[in-house]
Amino acid sequence: MFTESAFFYTFITLAFYELTSVIQKKTKKAWSNPLLLTIVFIVIMLVAGNIKYEEYEEGTKIIGYLLTPATVCLAVPLYEKLSVLRKNALAILAGIFSGVITSALCVVAVVFIFNLDSTALATFLPKSVTTAIGVGFAEELGGITALTAITIIITGVVGNMLAEWVCSKFKITDPVAVGTAIGTSSHAGGTAKALQMGQTEGAISGLSIAVAGIMTVIIAPIFMNLFA
Repeated sequence: MFTESAFFYTFITLAFYELTSVIQKKTKKAWSNPLLLTIVFIVIMLVAGNIKYEEYEEGTKIIGYLLTPATVCLAVPLYEKLSVLRKNALAILAGIFSGVITSALCVVAVVFIFNLDSTALATFLPKSVTTAIGVGFAEELGGITALTAITIIITGVVGNMLAEWVCSKFKITDPVAVGTAIGTSSHAGGTAKALQMGQTEGAISGLSIAVAGIMTVIIAPIFMNLFA
């Protein structure tokens, strides 16, 4: 009766997230990141309950529907920090460009080190952009879209887990620099952490997601032609 409910899996997912949020507040450890633990708990539930992923996906469609308006809402803090954006526009664009180039070079390095083919290069190049852009773009380049989606998710989760620690370790304290770095390197997953760190960090991180996606679409084909 419960599993046939349209909202059962949505309720379970949200309950897992709330539970893991409490765990993180108690432990304050990177491994207790709510995104990571929720994914782990969901996987365990699906395997232990012999539940097909298609059934779970169908039961959580409402969460997917809410992603679009949630993403659009990122424009609100950006609008409120418009003066900061205008003042630091060139620095932000330079930071995003540097991040996109660095990300692409890291993928190229991994492909060469492990002697992978052009399909792998096309699969991993969009790893740091949002799923909506990355998966479709990987398909156009000839990559494996399922693997691209997994890589993008992992990138976001890792960014969410380590963003604050990395900024602290390297003494990156300027809110604009923090937001640019997080949004460029770990898209929406990292931006969720940036919003927790501060309004300016979240606003600039949200902007960086879109700009980094556009730059990746322009730059990635160049890297494919050079290194594939």
